[in-house]
Amino acid sequence: MTAVFSRGWQLLRHRGPSQIQFWFIALIIGIAAGFAALLFRRAIEWLQATVYGTDDITQLHTFANSLDWFWVLVIPMGGGVAVGLILYFFTDDGRVRAVADVIEGAALNDGRVEKKAGIASAFCSLITLSTGGSTGREGPVVHIAAMISSWVSNLLHADGITGRDLLGCAVAAAVSASFNAPIAGALFALEVVLRHFALHSFAPIVVASAAGTVINRLAFGDVTEFTLPGTSALEFYLELPAFLILGLVCGLVSVIMIRGIFWADDVESRIQSRIGLPYWIRPMLAGAILGAMAIPFPHIIGVGYETTSLALTGQLLLWQAIVYTVIKVIAVAVTMAGRMGGGMFSPSLMVGAMTGMAFGLIATSLFPDQSGAFTLYALAGMGAVAAAVLGAPISTTLIVFELTGDWQTGLAVMVSVSMSTALASRLVDRSFFLTQLERRGVHLAAGPQAYLLAMFRVAQVMRPMEHEKAPSEAACWEMVETGVYLDANATLETALPMFETSGVSFLPVVAIRGEDQPPELRGALFHVDALKAYNRALAATAEEEHS
Repeated sequence: MTAVFSRGWQLLRHRGPSQIQFWFIALIIGIAAGFAALLFRRAIEWLQATVYGTDDITQLHTFANSLDWFWVLVIPMGGGVAVGLILYFFTDDGRVRAVADVIEGAALNDGRVEKKAGIASAFCSLITLSTGGSTGREGPVVHIAAMISSWVSNLLHADGITGRDLLGCAVAAAVSASFNAPIAGALFALEVVLRHFALHSFAPIVVASAAGTVINRLAFGDVTEFTLPGTSALEFYLELPAFLILGLVCGLVSVIMIRGIFWADDVESRIQSRIGLPYWIRPMLAGAILGAMAIPFPHIIGVGYETTSLALTGQLLLWQAIVYTVIKVIAVAVTMAGRMGGGMFSPSLMVGAMTGMAFGLIATSLFPDQSGAFTLYALAGMGAVAAAVLGAPISTTLIVFELTGDWQTGLAVMVSVSMSTALASRLVDRSFFLTQLERRGVHLAAGPQAYLLAMFRVAQVMRPMEHEKAPSEAACWEMVETGVYLDANATLETALPMFETSGVSFLPVVAIRGEDQPPELRGALFHVDALKAYNRALAATAEEEHS
């Protein structure tokens, strides 16, 4: 009996996704992540209604116009103070965790993410979204779900494949529960987080995604996030070129949005470093800027679904759509650069809807006899900008359909999405998240052939000096004296280029103990050993992605 239990446990840990029993774990994770997403959304609604004093948060932007300017300014500042203090006491770097960290955890940490900093980040994002921060709720929800799956993975002592699939289940359920979008939730987990469509992971992720959707519908009913005025008409043959151009415009807008965020982050970091500003002050200053912006432009407050709905239903003027787009992009850059927390999906939907509406108003006025409804351009623009920012054309296309319930205009949306992602992916590192990781020195955008090298420290692969096939100490020290050696903490990412440039068959590995102390010889890394380790990792990755 003990042997049977032990064998079953090993199967679950190492080949869990291929076992039907694993689907029940996926269901449990899906339910847990779904409830976590639901509670996070309810908490935002409650706190937002409390601090702004409104009973209807769906009309928050309209309500904010009636508030005294002092409160519109002070509320985001107060939120920034709270966020800064949480980051100061509970994180080492003053940075809020979100989707990029989940992607990194899937690729480099066997599907695990940080927990202490993650919990702090969840509270920061909750406060940010409730007090005027101009971001979305999907980023923190995805990370909260990832923490749940990490806890389960650690409990099961799951290996990398199982841990990543548990992570995918949690993310799919969280996205589905947040937006009532089961198809897009499952594909988001595969396309954005796991970054492959392996067959073995599909069934449990779909099970979890369905569980998350059920939880959403129990709370909100089977309703879409946005209600369109009716089925949009598309003059297919004549109007498709316009959607191609819209896709290019949206691609440029998404690139401006992404680069604007990182430019603002660099500027704030330089100022902070130059004047010695404590990093807990940074969110407060960002909150002050947001509050000042919200006095004349309250549409930047929070997730922005009210303004997005106005764009999709054609209730904005041309100048409003253009000005609101510019102001929203600036507000998102201020919020993200201020390290206040939140996600990028909802802001990109809002920016895309307004961009598409502005484009549609111009296009339909120029060619009124060959055009359908201009609101269709808002729908296509919403998907095009979001897809380019997230680097997720498939799941974004589907989530636009599921958010609106309009499946009749799929061709227009797909054309715009394909053009925007094709353009944007060449001007940034694939997406906002992968560009964010690239700036941290985590090279995931180029694929496993690039980032796998960073997973192996030379100390793991080297031959220690007592190894029977290790080189002589004299030969090693001779190379060290000429400057040809590796630090024991270095990775294969550093080692392989050194082999190429030096042309040697091995490199000494030393531990640097201090400025006044000589290095300690630990062993030697052979070129053939490094290549073998790299090849095994590539083979394992290929096996996982094609199983």
